[in-house]
Amino acid sequence: MGLEKIVAISGKPGLYEIITQTKGGLIVQSLIDKKRLPINAMHNVSVLNDIAIYTYDDEIPLREVFKSINKKDGDIINHKENNATLLSFFGEVLPDFDEERVYPSNIKKVIQWYHILANANFDFSSVGENNEEEE
Repeated sequence: MGLEKIVAISGKPGLYEIITQTKGGLIVQSLIDKKRLPINAMHNVSVLNDIAIYTYDDEIPLREVFKSINKKDGDIINHKENNATLLSFFGEVLPDFDEERVYPSNIKKVIQWYHILANANFDFSSVGENNEEEE
């Protein structure tokens, strides 16, 4: 399971793995409860592999942020922490993130997604290995 098969769906909590493509859309499976559901063109779907975080110089792929969080020693904070704690933590993980364009709500989502992937036994060490040639 790579990030190119993991999606976030607007209006639906959690993350989903793409199981198959159908004539009318996709069949996805929740990483939290393993329930499958059909997704059609009316849903706004974001592939995690295509998401990037703004820095002052560039945009850093989300997969690189996940790798950085994974390398961090100790417990990873909860996404329900206060904004100051979230900003401080994210500053340690991605020191030059653009504080004017990356909001605490974005950071909450990234941390929540990280925890969902970690609970699904996602292998963060292999993230980006196959994708670097494609870019």
